[in-house]
Amino acid sequence: MAPCVTHPKITPKTAFLLTLPPLLWAGNAVVGRMMAPLVSPMTLNLLRWAIAFALLLPLAAPVLRRGSALWPSWQRFAGLSLLAIGGYNALLYLSLNTSTPINVTLVGSITPVWMLLIGRVFFGMRVSGKQWIGAVMSIAGVMVVLSRGEFELLMQVRLVAGDLYMLLASAAWAYYSWMLVHPTTEPTDIRRDWSAFLLAQIAFGLVWASLFAGTEWALGMGRLHLSWPLAAALLFVALGPAVLAYRSWGAGVSRAGPQVAGFFINLTPLFTAVLSSAFLGEVPHIYHALAFILIVGGIAVSSSRR
Repeated sequence: MAPCVTHPKITPKTAFLLTLPPLLWAGNAVVGRMMAPLVSPMTLNLLRWAIAFALLLPLAAPVLRRGSALWPSWQRFAGLSLLAIGGYNALLYLSLNTSTPINVTLVGSITPVWMLLIGRVFFGMRVSGKQWIGAVMSIAGVMVVLSRGEFELLMQVRLVAGDLYMLLASAAWAYYSWMLVHPTTEPTDIRRDWSAFLLAQIAFGLVWASLFAGTEWALGMGRLHLSWPLAAALLFVALGPAVLAYRSWGAGVSRAGPQVAGFFINLTPLFTAVLSSAFLGEVPHIYHALAFILIVGGIAVSSSRR
């Protein structure tokens, strides 16, 4: 029998752990948009994680040594890194080349829907009727963004390339979040050491990121204009949205579960709207507010107790 959906109690600490990543990821979207003229998306992703690797190496270098507990589970870490570091982040930066940070993060708010669908199909989670209603409301909110508020064009909506990339990125992130907690096959000593757990993912993620960046340059699409603003941006996205956010998200998911944690991602559009207004001068439109109301309504319905 498929497991029933539970509603774990959200403590202040758990709420903080799950709220910090959306704030940092909102900053990641804004910075990624600002740096788009200076660095191509796959190269940005590679440089970001290379710096994160360097930051974590002094804390957890033994996990990479030959004979460590990592290598018997290398396939699992390769899969985790492909979904998160190689897939989600590369697609996010790619989407920011053709879409705005507000739109990208609002489209990313479909992640709770992916959480339910992937949990049901691949991990045997039973989804309640309320959760499906909430999922429909979230989809409606995303459709408002995709149609740019032109409701009569919903049946003829043309997706910006960045929106499609973000839909794929959201699915990758949802599957990654489920893999964090089911099954947990990595060794206990790595699991308990957050720096070792993250460094192991980054080590394999750099392989994927290098392949994607190499392909980008081979196709003549790579660009890199070194400057102090770019250096500062790279340090921020490596330390904040990478190391701190991934550490916080992993801890929050282990406490609340993917189906609950996924709804916190919907805070990202709110933070992004504020940051975009402050740094990019992109004032949110009315349809952004409507979309956010629909998405938050979906959260309330989906997470309500029976």
